[in-house]
Amino acid sequence: MTVVAELKQAIVDRLYAALCAAEQAGELDLGGAEWPTIALEVPREKAHGDYATNAALLLARSARKAPRQVAETLVRHFDRQGTFVERVEVAGPGFINFYLDPAWLTAVVREIGRLGTGYGRMAPHGKRVNVEYVSANPTGPLHVGHGRNAVVGDVIANCLEWTGWEVTREHYTNDAGNQVLNFGASLEVRYRQALGEEGLSIPENGYHGEDLVELMRELAEREGDRLLELPAEERRAYLTSYGLKRKLEEIQRVLDKFGVHLDVYFSEQALHDADALMANVRDLKARGHVYEAEGALWLRSTAFGDDKDRVLVRQNGLPTYVAADLAYHRNKYERGFDRLIDVWGADHHGYVPRMKAGIAAMGWDPDTFQVVLYQLVNLLANGVPVQMSKRAGRLVTLEEVIDEVGRDAARFWYVMRSADTTLDFDLELAKKQSEENPVYYVQYAHARVASILRQAQEAGLLPAGFALDKTVVQQLPAWAEEAGVFSEESESDLVKLLAAFPGEVQLAADRLEPHRIARYAQNVAGAFHSFYNACRVIDRAEPERTRLRLMLVDAVRVTVRNALNILGVSAPERM
Repeated sequence: MTVVAELKQAIVDRLYAALCAAEQAGELDLGGAEWPTIALEVPREKAHGDYATNAALLLARSARKAPRQVAETLVRHFDRQGTFVERVEVAGPGFINFYLDPAWLTAVVREIGRLGTGYGRMAPHGKRVNVEYVSANPTGPLHVGHGRNAVVGDVIANCLEWTGWEVTREHYTNDAGNQVLNFGASLEVRYRQALGEEGLSIPENGYHGEDLVELMRELAEREGDRLLELPAEERRAYLTSYGLKRKLEEIQRVLDKFGVHLDVYFSEQALHDADALMANVRDLKARGHVYEAEGALWLRSTAFGDDKDRVLVRQNGLPTYVAADLAYHRNKYERGFDRLIDVWGADHHGYVPRMKAGIAAMGWDPDTFQVVLYQLVNLLANGVPVQMSKRAGRLVTLEEVIDEVGRDAARFWYVMRSADTTLDFDLELAKKQSEENPVYYVQYAHARVASILRQAQEAGLLPAGFALDKTVVQQLPAWAEEAGVFSEESESDLVKLLAAFPGEVQLAADRLEPHRIARYAQNVAGAFHSFYNACRVIDRAEPERTRLRLMLVDAVRVTVRNALNILGVSAPERM
């Protein structure tokens, strides 16, 4: 448990003890009512203390007293002994404000130094979660929108891992169905064209991308016209299999370049081959949730909150996308996952209720299935929309974005806004080395910290052999004993922000809001730059103050590095 968690728990425990003491003294009578859950919040205004609670307002009705009276009673019985609480005050209609001894700030900095790369991490709790993202069709290159899907999913997975979940990162490969048939037909045309045949055209629902032209040109150069000698069905199967394999390899290559490393690439075709779709339909029917109408098999999804029943098997005997998706998610549950999280484009929002209904019908708790929906990405260059890539005729690819701005900038920009809002991604701004560029602003803060520590080492203020991958406090344990307190406002503001990091990671994981980490990193960078401009870190005339501030600087380094690590962004020591 962190210093912050311990001190908050101590305050809450003492509040419950105060309530118990007040009841025993006959000063409060709740009439047997259940005690409310007491929570602490950080006040918006510094003048209202470090933490505050509305416990008295929650107790007032049961106690049949004004909230302020209840608050004053609780404060009288509140025991500060052994806590960091310096004083307690009642404010407004009955809020209780807690003012902490500045020594708690030093304790936080000491803790950050002790934990290092583990600061913000929670212990494993034994629960397993499957996060599915970048489930792009293997029929073309990853485009700009896939980049947002990839980073949102990746950072969510990282946040969950940091908060104790055992995470499996998964890609669902849509390598079955009509789209694959159309893909194969498109490859057939491109292959023949590569051999010089004329008068051929891509099917109406086929794939027109230039990437398929290049793919079949390579194949034709290697195989010649040998494939034309094969029976049509065998040739089409070969081209389709070859094309899917090559496109999936391309997806994996680009994701690797983007720092996205998935554990599982699950094949939809494998479900068809194992008869998993129809097996699931039969199970749903045995449960009484499937009926026949109009020659098709329907899932009675309205019984589980959907707005209408859904077709599982069409009149022609072919299963629908819903049947395939339910069989896939059944497979996930049967692999032992406690929780499933999918990252989808916002245009799939209407699909969520039917999936939840299907999961409930299969016998699992629909609340264990969550979907994160992300909005569109508007690609800009100096504020002007970018619609086409260098190779005319298609959307800009994700790889082009990575090559243009770099992996770090691309990842940070994709995740710095809430997924449920449209993202304006300005390529030129993402390349700027100025505080206008959020990722540069954060990375520069880390580099400046490293520079300060190097200066301290050169000045003989750090021990020989000190390395930036180790914390100052670990190297100099005596500092923790000799440390004073942070008295400057910019110092205390910065430490309080650093102390909030574990809570921010937890909130990002609980709410599936990865942008919180990017925003937090920007806030820390801003607070650090303010501190640096207001306070002289290295001052030989004040050795104790220098030691204390070097501890703080190193705590900033640790926290910013850990935040960037969650985002999958590097933390440079020089810029």
